[in-house]
Amino acid sequence: MNVKIDSSTQDNNKTLVHVEGEIDAFTAPKLREQLIPLAEQEQPNITINLSKVSYMDSTGLGVFVGLLKVVRKNEGQLELVELSDRLERLFEITGLSDIIDISSKSEGGVL
Repeated sequence: MNVKIDSSTQDNNKTLVHVEGEIDAFTAPKLREQLIPLAEQEQPNITINLSKVSYMDSTGLGVFVGLLKVVRKNEGQLELVELSDRLERLFEITGLSDIIDISSKSEGGVL
C-alpha cells in the first residue's frame, strides 16, 4: 500500500497536511521526506489530518517524533487531528499523546 500526502498553506501561515493510506517501514521515508522540509521553516505551524490513515506502525510513530523535534527546534507548533480510535490509542499507549498535540476531531471543520 502507498501513502498519499497533500499539503496546502492557509492565509494564517498554517500548513495543513492530509495523509492517506498506511504508514509503515515502506512508506515512512516518503512521509518523512515531505514533512521535514515543512518543519524546517521559521516558526512552522503544521496540522496533520490522519483521518484516512488505515494503519501505522512504530516506523510511522518515529516519523512524527522526528518531525516534532524539528518543529520545536524552529519554535513552531505541530498538531495531529482526526485520528481514528485505533491511532489515538497507539499514541496513548506509547506515551506520545503526552508530548504531541493530538485531537480526534478537527477544529472548525477546516480540514
